[in-house]
Order: sequence, then C-alpha cells, then structure tokens
Amino acid sequence: MKRTSGRTRPMRIALGLAVASVIAAGCSSGSSSTAGGGSTGTSSQSGASQNGGGAVAGQTVPTANLPALQKVGKGEGQLNLIAWEGYLQPQWVKPFEQQTGCQVNAKYAGSSDEMVALMKNGGGGQYDMVSSSGDADLRILYAGDAHPVNINLIPAWKDFFPAFQSPPFNTINGVHYGVSLQWGPNVLMYNTKDFKTAPTSWSVIYNPKYKGQVTVPDNPIQIADAALYLKTHQPSLGITDPYELTQPQFQAAVNLLAQQRPLIEKYWDLASQEIFDFKNGNAIIGAGWPYQVSTLKAAHFPIGTVIPSEGATGWADTWMLAAKAPHPNCAYMWMQYISTPQVQAEQAVNYGETPDNKLACGYMDKIQAGSCEEYHANAPQSYFDSISLWKTPIATCDNGQSDCVPYAQWVSAWNTQIK
Repeated sequence: MKRTSGRTRPMRIALGLAVASVIAAGCSSGSSSTAGGGSTGTSSQSGASQNGGGAVAGQTVPTANLPALQKVGKGEGQLNLIAWEGYLQPQWVKPFEQQTGCQVNAKYAGSSDEMVALMKNGGGGQYDMVSSSGDADLRILYAGDAHPVNINLIPAWKDFFPAFQSPPFNTINGVHYGVSLQWGPNVLMYNTKDFKTAPTSWSVIYNPKYKGQVTVPDNPIQIADAALYLKTHQPSLGITDPYELTQPQFQAAVNLLAQQRPLIEKYWDLASQEIFDFKNGNAIIGAGWPYQVSTLKAAHFPIGTVIPSEGATGWADTWMLAAKAPHPNCAYMWMQYISTPQVQAEQAVNYGETPDNKLACGYMDKIQAGSCEEYHANAPQSYFDSISLWKTPIATCDNGQSDCVPYAQWVSAWNTQIK
C-alpha cells in the first residue's frame, strides 16, 4: 500500500455494502467463506467452492452464457480500470503499458458501493475491469454486470493457492468472472508493553478491564466479528456463518457490541486514526489490518498482532471483467500480467496485503526482507483456514431459507443500537 495515502479499506473504512434494494437483488456465497491455500499448496475448502460455489438459491447470473474470449488478440491501446487507490502504482503499471501498448486509465473508487455503481450496466461500455472486494463481487455478478472469463488464458492462475483459483466470490457454477488478486485478515492488535503475553482471544476487546482503551472499525460489518466470537463462546446460538445470521443470532451479536460500547476509545474510520491512537497511548488493544501493524513496526512502536483462537474475518479482491468491456484484449493482458508472482509481490509489499500467487513469496523478500512472512504469504494451511472472508449479508441464507438478516438491518442496528 502507499504509505502516505491509500485506498478506502486501509485509509478509510467505507466498505459500502449494499443498500436494501441492491442486497435484495442478491449476493451471497454458496459455500464457506474461509480462505485456503498456504505453503502446503492444498485447500480445505469444499468441492463446491473449488468448482465455484457462489450460487445463491433461486438466482442466476444473467451473463453466464455470454461467450468468453478464446484467444487474446491485438490490444486495443486502452484499458479503463476502476480500482482502489494504491492498486495502480507506476512501478507495475508503466512496465505493463510498455509491454502491451495498452494505456491504463484509472478511475479510483472510494467504496464498494461506488464500484458497484460504476459497474452498473456492465460498466456502461466505458469501464473494462474493477478491483472489487468480496463484499461487492456477487452484487456485480447477480446484477449482470460482469462477463465470463476464460481462465485458461491466464497462465499464472495455475500457481494460485487453490482456494483463490475458483473462490465462491468470483466463480459461480464453474464460470469465472475475473481473476483473484490479493487478500488480508482483520487482526487483533495490541501494545506489547501492556500485554507481556500475547492475547489468544477476541475476549480482550469485550473485557471491562480495558475500558476506554479499545478501538475497532466504525463499520456495521463488525457485527460479523462479534458473531464469529459468539460462534465459539455461545455455541447454543447455532451460528455457522458470521454473515448469515438469523434474528436471534443477529440480536445476540448486536447486544454484545452494545455492551462493548463503553469500552471503546474510538470507532475509527481512518487507519491513520488507529495508528495515532496506539502511538499516543489512547488505545492499547483493537482490531485492525496488517497495514497498521507494519506502519507501527516501521515506526519502532511495540505493536503485536495475532489471529485469535476464534479466527478472524478478512477480505479478498478480484479483478472482475465488465460485461460491456470496450477493451477485452487489453483486459486479458492485464489479468495475465497482474497474476504473475513478480507483480503480485510488488503490490503485496507496496500495499501491505497477501498475494494469491504462491510463487510470490521469494520475490517479496527480495523487495523487502521479511515481507513474505510479515504478510503471511508462506503461512501454513491452518492460518488460511482461520479467516472468514467478507460477503454481503442478505435475507436468503445459503441453505435457501429466507430467515437471515439482510445488510440494511445491520446498518440500522449499528447506528441505532450499537454506536
């Protein structure tokens, strides 16, 4: 990530999940949202996930039968990309332009909502691709705004960790609509001077002992983090997926966060705010991203980080092809290029996230010593299995029942019952 400014996720937490009408249109994962891969090169995900299990019961992707490109032809000279700020840095964009003759034109989006809006009507015949996150992917797909992708035209795809080859957030019923890019976890951060022993549970951010010293993101998706915690500590609730909550499960998570409110020093929406609060002693424990951790470490601050025993939520991004992409050959050239281990390593180190190409690790350490381990690019399978990737809560659960709480109610509860 850019260290002075960055995209919305690290620098401003504006995930922009769907408004009620868009959510109703549908976007949900049809199998586990758990990341997989790791240095073992295996995946614990189900066969459905590996074959693209992101289908929503009773719904179809309108563009599923559009013909995918069978051969990459001559580039059109232009490539219009909707991206998170920091994803189109000159050090990897300029070599691409020189190699392909495709001039990259960037449209930086400030939230997932904005990305969904820009991709409306298949990108409007203006945009070619979007670097969407897991909370937006399926909204784009079920709206008919993405085009099927011939993954066989992307050679480096075979070197991806298995769980990111055909994940349920960009591959439906075996049809790919883009190529996975990078991912990252939401970690527990702590001041090592205050915690001589690393905490092992998210329980510390709900502990009255740390009143006024806790910081968490200002975002309704935190309800999923609370649900993930309750999944372990209140098994009687029967929570199986932190993004698919029945009303009783949902209310239990909301109640936990409402009880946490007096403990909060700050609900942060800028990564810089959380960094500031740790540096100045305002907060000693909280939820954040590897970006904040690496920035604090670079400043020689005594910061520690851990994935607690309950696991953690996380995010994953995809370069998705627009249904009406005006420059498809350049788009495929971009997917080929951005999937290579060298370029994945460049972005991972620059941005502070984890590459999907398992061969990127060695290149990362050449760019920045120790970065492969720092960003978990060589982590074991158990690490990846502990992360539940974002997806948009909708009323239709993965089992086909319509008793899950949609995201509009998450927003309402966050603003009226929690904060």
